[in-house]
Amino acid sequence: MILPIYTYGQPVLKKETQEVTPDYPDLSQIIQNMWETLEYSGGVGLAAPQVGLPIRMAIIDLDIISDDEPKYKGYKRCFINPYIEEYSQETDTQEEGCLSLPGLSDKVTRPSRIRVTYQDENFCEHDEWVDGYLARVMQHEFDHLDGIVYTDHLKGLRRQLMQNKLKALVKGQFTANYKVKPPRK
Repeated sequence: MILPIYTYGQPVLKKETQEVTPDYPDLSQIIQNMWETLEYSGGVGLAAPQVGLPIRMAIIDLDIISDDEPKYKGYKRCFINPYIEEYSQETDTQEEGCLSLPGLSDKVTRPSRIRVTYQDENFCEHDEWVDGYLARVMQHEFDHLDGIVYTDHLKGLRRQLMQNKLKALVKGQFTANYKVKPPRK
């Protein structure tokens, strides 16, 4: 089932999430719904808070960009209880957007390599170093699990320029080509 994506201003996007246990109700169905929602929306990643669930889980599908980046062919993963354990000092700046902030994007600087720990959908433990675009997407999605959106990383004038756009989002002044749940006015 395709779920509505919660947009900027929804309280669930600013809250830290709770860890997921194997007995979490309907977990397999939630994961399936998130995959369908991500595919429908055309994004590369989706965190549980973006569909209104305050749980520590995200999905990433980089197969969508594999024509340009063949190394991501077939890359489709679920991350349960993910944490970034280490960051490289080397950084990279790239344009980022977010399904919860439709129509907006800006340049964000992030570490270019990270060490992550997480469990997959079978609750098998993983501990790995990732770099490049995957590291960026993980940082973006895992930020959602701590109540952070990419605009929180903007500084100075860039942050000031974004404020009016964010206020418009909160007021529901945007368009999206996928189902959304804007904040109540």
